[in-house]
Amino acid sequence: MKIVFATNNPNKIKEVQAQLPEQIALLSLADIGCFEDIPETSPTIEGNAIQKATYIKKNYGYDCFADDTGLEVDALDGAPGVFSARYAGEQKNADDNMKKLLAELKEKTNRKAQFKTVIALILNGNTQSFTGICKGTILKEKKGTQGFGYDPIFQPEGFDLAFAEMTLEQKNTIGHRGKAVQKLIDYLNKMK
Repeated sequence: MKIVFATNNPNKIKEVQAQLPEQIALLSLADIGCFEDIPETSPTIEGNAIQKATYIKKNYGYDCFADDTGLEVDALDGAPGVFSARYAGEQKNADDNMKKLLAELKEKTNRKAQFKTVIALILNGNTQSFTGICKGTILKEKKGTQGFGYDPIFQPEGFDLAFAEMTLEQKNTIGHRGKAVQKLIDYLNKMK
């Protein structure tokens, strides 16, 4: 089975491809000739995932899935949430985003947060959504060099490592995207 993952983020493609069984071939947006920015104008994480998947199906005709992820921080009433990638501006710079978040949490004692990923799948004319959540805390400084985005400042519950200190396999096992992808895989396996 070939399916499009509606992203241009090579880190996401690497993470998801590592989890997929061999019989599922993942195509990137570049593989299908899609180089435009897909709109993400929904006020919710789930809405953005559905919007991206729908865009690919409508404009390119491929069955596909898309994800959207947000970091939701308790002390900031769920922010940055749907704006996680561009929290510090439209340049979507991870270091700038982390600096802004750490500055906003400087005086806060509650550093609880969660990553939430929603994957929207359009397959055979049907739309399904799969959600993965990973609870944790925001560290006071960056740790590690693996991963991307907020990984250097997010420590998942039950671990003394930041996501950026974990191997891809460890992160996929406990992480938000890994959990959502596993639900997607379970669904695709039932469709065979």
